[in-house]
Amino acid sequence: MGDIIGIGFIGLLVLAGLIGLLQLSKPYEVSTEEFEKRAHEAPSLISAGMSGLQKLLDPAAGKAMEVQEDLKQGYYNGEQESGDGPEAGGESSGQEAQGRRQEEES
Repeated sequence: MGDIIGIGFIGLLVLAGLIGLLQLSKPYEVSTEEFEKRAHEAPSLISAGMSGLQKLLDPAAGKAMEVQEDLKQGYYNGEQESGDGPEAGGESSGQEAQGRRQEEES
């Protein structure tokens, strides 16, 4: 009895997996504009393969590609940059800035 229940359960899992794969593999309608937008944004298979080969042959170039991607995403030296950069005076610490504000108020 237990074997029949186990086989039935495994069969049900396989059937559910096949139905799920059929649902995922159904084609869907894409407008021409949306297709062109996706094709323009996504890197092609050839360029992805060439960048992978470049990383293998020249590790420094691979690191440079990673740094460029980080900069595009707003990261600099591993830290997320905020929209407000340092002031032109280049104050190095908050204590100096606070001391200067107190002097200006006096």
